[in-house]
Amino acid sequence: MAFNHLLAAMHDAFGPLSASPVTHSVPMAKNQRPSRPPGSGGSRPSPDMVLDRLAAGAGRSARITHTEHLPPRAGTHAVWPDRIRPEVIAAIQKAGIDHPWAHQAAAAEHALDGTSVVIATGTASGKSLAYLAPVLSALLDGSEAPNGRGATALYLSPTKALAADQRRSVKALAAPLGNGIRPAVFDGDTPVEEREWVRQYANYVLTNPDMLHRGILPSHPRWSSFLRSLRYVVIDECHTYRGVFGSHVAQVVRRLRRLCARYGSDPVFLLASATSAEPALAAGRLTGLPVTEVADDASPRGELVFALWEPPLTELHGEKGAPVRRTATAETADLLTDLTVQGVRSVAFVRSRRGAELISVIAKERLAEVDRTLPSRVAAYRGGYLPEERRALERALHSGSLLGLAATTALELGIDVSGLDAVVISGYPGTRASLWQQAGRAGRAGQGALAILVARDDPLDTFLVHHPEALFEQPVESTVLDPDNPYVLAPHLCAAAAELPLTENDLPLFGPAAPGLLPQLETARLLRKRPSGWHWTRRERAADLTDIRGEGGRPVQIVEEGTGRLLGTVDESAAHSAVHEGAVHLHQGRTYLVRKLDLEDSVALVEQADPPYSTTARDTTSIAVLDTDTEIPWGDGRLCYGSVEVTNQVVSFLRRRLISGEVLGETKLDLPPRTLRTRAVWWTVTEDQLDAARINPEILGGALHAAEHASIGMLPLFATCDRWDIGGVSVPLHPDTLLPTVFVYDGHPGGAGFAERAFHTAREWLSATRLAIASCECDAGCPSCIQSPKCGNGNDPLHKRGAVRLLTELLRSAPGGETSGAVGAVGADEPGDAAEGREGAPGGLGGAAQGPGGADQGPGGADQGPGRAPQGPGVPPENRRATAEGPGHPAESGPGHRADPGPPGAAARPPEEQPPPAPPGT
Repeated sequence: MAFNHLLAAMHDAFGPLSASPVTHSVPMAKNQRPSRPPGSGGSRPSPDMVLDRLAAGAGRSARITHTEHLPPRAGTHAVWPDRIRPEVIAAIQKAGIDHPWAHQAAAAEHALDGTSVVIATGTASGKSLAYLAPVLSALLDGSEAPNGRGATALYLSPTKALAADQRRSVKALAAPLGNGIRPAVFDGDTPVEEREWVRQYANYVLTNPDMLHRGILPSHPRWSSFLRSLRYVVIDECHTYRGVFGSHVAQVVRRLRRLCARYGSDPVFLLASATSAEPALAAGRLTGLPVTEVADDASPRGELVFALWEPPLTELHGEKGAPVRRTATAETADLLTDLTVQGVRSVAFVRSRRGAELISVIAKERLAEVDRTLPSRVAAYRGGYLPEERRALERALHSGSLLGLAATTALELGIDVSGLDAVVISGYPGTRASLWQQAGRAGRAGQGALAILVARDDPLDTFLVHHPEALFEQPVESTVLDPDNPYVLAPHLCAAAAELPLTENDLPLFGPAAPGLLPQLETARLLRKRPSGWHWTRRERAADLTDIRGEGGRPVQIVEEGTGRLLGTVDESAAHSAVHEGAVHLHQGRTYLVRKLDLEDSVALVEQADPPYSTTARDTTSIAVLDTDTEIPWGDGRLCYGSVEVTNQVVSFLRRRLISGEVLGETKLDLPPRTLRTRAVWWTVTEDQLDAARINPEILGGALHAAEHASIGMLPLFATCDRWDIGGVSVPLHPDTLLPTVFVYDGHPGGAGFAERAFHTAREWLSATRLAIASCECDAGCPSCIQSPKCGNGNDPLHKRGAVRLLTELLRSAPGGETSGAVGAVGADEPGDAAEGREGAPGGLGGAAQGPGGADQGPGGADQGPGRAPQGPGVPPENRRATAEGPGHPAESGPGHRADPGPPGAAARPPEEQPPPAPPGT
C-alpha cells in the first residue's frame, strides 16, 4: 500500500532526490498546511546520471529521441476530520504519518458524510490511506456491537496480487487496533477451511469482481450478516474497469447494491483511480450512483526524468524488403541488464506474457556473463502462474532480493514496490493513463526516478517518440464503458433473477435497456415471469452464463506431456493463437513447444525444448454489415457507425528468430473459425474521390490496406483502448456498401465503445494516421507505418503513397475541413522525409473478447484473408480481396482472476453473538 509518506529506503538509488520529512507546519485556511518541497542530499546517482550511463554505449545516445524533466513538487498537508476515531489516527501516526495530504483529508470527509467519492490523483499519492482512515474508523465502531461485526467493508481489486498486497498493508497499519479490524482475502486461492471464517467473522473482505460475481452474490444467504452490516465498498484502480470488462463490473456492482438493499444496507462507494479525464462521470457509470471527485493531488513528488527511446535500424530486411528495427524486447532486456549491473532497482513493463518471460531469459543470460550471482536477482512476473509461484515472487520483490523484474500489467495495479528507482516500458501500453501508472511505479518513496518508454516498430509508438507533445502535453483519456450493452446486460439480469426474483422496481437500477431485454430472455426460456417477478428457470448457475472479463469458455490447461505437470492456464479466447500446435510457450524462463491443442478437453500438451525462434499466429477475417446506426457524408463518401458480424480464423503461424525478429518460415494451421457480432466504424470512398487522389485500380487494395493498418495502430491515441482491443478489414468493393470500404471494429461481443469513440473523433484520428504514414522515412512501407507483423495476407498488397493520397482526399471532404498540422503538413504525392522511427505493430486473434490492459501474446497485428466482396470491374484479381487486422488476445489482467465460487446453495447462517475466533492458521 502506498501512503507516500515513507522515508527513503535502503535500496533507494536516488537518495539525493528523496522528499525531506516535514518537521513542522503552520495551519492555513481551509484546513490545509504547507509542507516543504522534496530536498536533496546524499551521494546516490541521480536519474540523469543513470540515464547518462545507459546512453554511454556505442550509438546509444542517438536512440533517445526526447527527455522530459518533471520537476519535484511540494506537498500540502491538512488535518484528519475530527470524526475519525483517535485510535485510528494514532495507528496512522505510529506508521510514521503525522498528517494527511489535503486530498486525503477531503476524501475522508466525503466518506464520513455518506457521499460516494472517487480519488483520482497520481501514482503514490496516498489514495489507499484516504479511504482506509474512514473505513477503519467505521469498522472499529462496528467491533463494539454485540456480535463484533456491526460494520463491514468490501474491497474490490482487479487482481489477486493487489488484494493480497493490500491485506498485508492493512494488517500492518491496523495492528495497534487489535482484533477490532479483521482483514481477510476471499478469492479462488483462499483455502476451503478459511472461507467459512471469512464469511462469518472478517469485517474487511478483500476480493475481486470475478469472485463477487461467481462466488459471493450467488451465495448471498451465506453472506447475509456481512451484507447487512456493509458500510463501505472500496473499488481500487477503478480506471482499469473500461470497455467490456468495465461494463460487466458495472452490472456486478448493481447486483451488489440490489442485494444490499434487500438486507437493509446502503453502502457508500469509495473509488481510487489513476489520474483520468472526468473521473466522477466514469465512477458514476461504474456504480450507477452520483459520485464526487477529489482530483487535486496535494502529495509531494520527486523529480521524474522520462526518456523516449527508439531502437536502431538493423541490417535485416522484413517483408517486401522493408527495413527492420531492433525489437523493443531485445532493447528492453539490454536496459534491464544494465540497470541491474548498476544496482538500480528496476521493473520492465511488457505488454505480453511471452515478452516478460523472454526479457527475463535474455537478461539472466547476459548478467551471468558479468556476475554469476546476478541472474538470481532478475525474474519475470505475469498472469497464468500458479498461486504459489506468484506469492514467492511477491515476497522476493518486497524483501528486496529481486533487483530487476520483467512484468506484465499484473504488477502495474498499485502493488507497493517502494524503493524502485527506474521503470522501463516496453512499448506504449495503449493509453496515457496506463503509461503514467507504470511510470509512477518508480519513485514511490518520494525519491527521484527514471522512466524510459522503448518504442516498438509500430505506427503509434513511432509517432509518439517523435511527437512527445502527444504524451506530455495532452490530458489522460476518459474511461469508456457501456453497461447498457445487451450482450453484457442480459446475463446479469439472469444472474440477478437467480439471486432474487427480479421485479419491476428493480429494472431502473439496471438501466434503460433492461425492460426491452426481459421478453427476449423469456422467449429464450432463461427467465419466467410470475406474480412475484422474473425467475431463473434452469438448473445451471446463472452466474456461469458470462465471464466478466469477456474471455469466455473455460481456460485451457497447459500440461507437460512427459510428466503430467500443470504449468499454467491460458484463456480459451487466446488458445488458438497462444498454444496452437507448434507454438513456443515460455514459463518461468523455460521454453516449451506445444505438441497438441485439444480444444474439446481444453488441454494443451507441451514438452520442454530450446528452439532458436519464437512463434506468432496469423489469422483471416471477413465482415458483414448488420445495421447502420449513424451515417455522415464525407464529400461523396460516407463515415458510418453500426453493427457488424466478423468471422475470424487462425490459419498459420510464423517462426521468428529470437532477438532479431527475422522471419524463418510459416506453417499452416487447421483451426475452426469463430464468429463475433460487434460494433464498428467504417468509411467509404467513391470513384470520383479515388480519381482525385490518383488511386487507380491497380493500387486501390494496397492503399486501403495500408490506411487500415495505420488507422488501427493510431486509434489508441484517441480511444481508451489498445491495439488488441480492436480489429479491422479493408475491401476494394464491399458487398454491403458497394464501395471501397475500411472497417475498424471492437473485438468484443456487442462492442466496447472504442469504435464509437473512433466515429466521433474520426477527423482527428485519420489526420494523425495520415501524418504517421507520410512522415515515415521509409520508401514503400515498414512496420513503423503501414506493415503489420501478423498480416494474414503477408502485408500484400500495401501501397504507402496511395494511402497518403487517399487519406488526404478523404480528409479534405470531412466536416470541418482539414485538420491543422496533420493534413497537408507533408506533400500528398510523396511521403515526407522526416527522420521518424518505426516499430512492429501488435495484434492478434480476431473475435476474442478481452479484459483491460496489455495483451497475453507477443507482437503482431493480425491482418488477414480472403474477402467476401464481389469482384467489380476494373479491379485486378490480386486486389480483389478483403484484408484485415484482427483484435488481439485477452489483455493481461493480472494473475489468476477466476473465482472459486465454493459450494452453491448453502444455507444461510445467523450472525454469531460472541466474539469471533482467530482465523485458521494464525
